[in-house]
Amino acid sequence: MAYETIEVRPMAGALGAEIAGVDLTNLGNQAFSEIHQALLDHQVLYFGDAPLDDDQLEAFTLRFGPFGDTPFVACMPDHPNIIEVRKDADESGINFGGRWHSDFSFQETPPSLTLLNARTVPEAGGDTLYADMYSAYDALSDGMKTMLEGRRAVHSARRSYGTGGRFTANPNLTRMTVHPSKEGDAELSHPIVRTHPETGRKALYVNAVYTVRLEGMTDAESAPILDYLYAHSTRPEFTCRVRWGEHGLAIWDNRCTQHYAVNDYHGQARLMHRTTCAGTKPV
Repeated sequence: MAYETIEVRPMAGALGAEIAGVDLTNLGNQAFSEIHQALLDHQVLYFGDAPLDDDQLEAFTLRFGPFGDTPFVACMPDHPNIIEVRKDADESGINFGGRWHSDFSFQETPPSLTLLNARTVPEAGGDTLYADMYSAYDALSDGMKTMLEGRRAVHSARRSYGTGGRFTANPNLTRMTVHPSKEGDAELSHPIVRTHPETGRKALYVNAVYTVRLEGMTDAESAPILDYLYAHSTRPEFTCRVRWGEHGLAIWDNRCTQHYAVNDYHGQARLMHRTTCAGTKPV
């Protein structure tokens, strides 16, 4: 489409665009409509200069829809819909979000969108990678598409937040406040190929963090198929990369992307404020 109130600069061939020429604290209806359309067109948007305070971040999030639920990870006491995604300069543990995934796909209605606003960024490193699940699906062979059509995969938070998950086994992995529990062991299934409710396009919907097996199959039987899909869906030609600035803001569509926070900034601090928008049941 032709954009009249914003500048849209594609980041890569598959997905992602930088947005300029707009003040997110004073956003008219036409500008917001164009941002929404750009998100549907490019799946990931990055605003290089978005110095929002927490109230402004929440208000902008709500333009897209109601907040999503945030289980297992503590939100800010005075802003119960914002997570502080942080790693301090003296931490040597994990980088939160440091594997390819789609946010909270273990939920019955996973979040549609995630917004991440930079507060403190390393001098170098700490980028976020994104992968286009539309392109990943489109590039599958006809035979693979036929095999996957109508099949479902089982998702669970157990590896991260369940009773045997990594945060239970090692509470000191991060200084972020995480509350693993037996609720994290729950399982549910989603279509392996989901249809985006706004664009009508098909996208792969499995990820190595929360997908545990194919429905009706064992973990071992599922592994060769899932491992192939994980590797296929994150091929370089399906990806883009956000290099964070001090006031950067990214928005991404969990219904058709995966993302990966790169853990390459040891000895430096990184602090981001994160919100999500409620989604719908994948179909």
